[in-house]
Amino acid sequence: MQLIRRCLPRMGLASFVARRALILTLTLMLSVYMTVVIANFGGYIDKILKDQITFDVTTALSRDPNFAKLPEAEKQRLIEQKIEARIRAAGLDKPFLERSLIQFTQALTLNLGRAMFLRSASGSKAIADIIMERLPRTVLLFTLGTIAAAIIGIFLGLVQAQKALSKFDRLMIVFEIFTYVQPAWFYGILFILIFSFYLRIFPSGGMVSIPAPTEPIAYTLDVLYHLALPLITWIFASFGYWAYTTRNIVLQTMGEDFVTAAKAKGLPDRIILWRYVLRPSSPPIITGVAFAIVFSWTGAIITETVFNWPGIGLLFWEAIVALDAPVIIGLTVILAYMIVLTVLILDIIYGILDPRLRVMR
Repeated sequence: MQLIRRCLPRMGLASFVARRALILTLTLMLSVYMTVVIANFGGYIDKILKDQITFDVTTALSRDPNFAKLPEAEKQRLIEQKIEARIRAAGLDKPFLERSLIQFTQALTLNLGRAMFLRSASGSKAIADIIMERLPRTVLLFTLGTIAAAIIGIFLGLVQAQKALSKFDRLMIVFEIFTYVQPAWFYGILFILIFSFYLRIFPSGGMVSIPAPTEPIAYTLDVLYHLALPLITWIFASFGYWAYTTRNIVLQTMGEDFVTAAKAKGLPDRIILWRYVLRPSSPPIITGVAFAIVFSWTGAIITETVFNWPGIGLLFWEAIVALDAPVIIGLTVILAYMIVLTVLILDIIYGILDPRLRVMR
């Protein structure tokens, strides 16, 4: 402790944040570069890009009326010249290391390029446009569902911790484990069979009806109607984890000596819970919620596919099926950025709350 106290003045919050930011930046750069290298292993991306260039050039020239008048030999020569020029402009004629560094720089600066096969609803092939079109839909479903599940689960976990080993606690433990051991897509299929095909309460999938309502209020209500079943499914499949985890963390903290001492002083249970139990219990819970929210932005591939929900998860699946490597790289890079940013924010919060971490980390 004396060593920590001597070091704390030297290790201010600014230097702590700078050190953590440097480490996380290097981690981000390494992960992005490895993603680019792995995705282009064996020259797969280069081959597809060259095929795409060939297709674009031949398609563009075939629409030119002057091109149709040229002799066949002249046509072939012109096609080859334009293809070679486009290949040089894209840097595909350079060595692998140089190409990978170019692609790494583009990915790191979020210059995600164009998709090979996928398009946005407006017809754009820019990866940024495709992702930004899908991201709000995933946030609407999974981020909202994750926050709701965390709130419900944390509240239940606190109640269970206060009533540990009671009939209510034991019953809830069994129910929570039951809900969490099965993946969300399993409950999705089950709930679709029950609530869509048998009871006919909710639609079986999609985000809006076909045709979609034209009035804004009617359109919003229709989206909420389609959102209800996948949202209920995600909350049902997720809240058990938060309840069980919160219960165990709080119970462990309640067994600490300082909590026992607070009880011996005769402090009210509410003060003990909020001041002596929740404060030391909150960091791991906050960390879990923060990362869950970040990962919710990537959606759930199978769950979105089951409900035909046009979000990031379904985009991942479509990119995998279509072998659209640039889209997969773009989604991976954005996820890496979000994870690094989340870790940095959590480090700053923890560094403010507990100055000892500035030395230990």
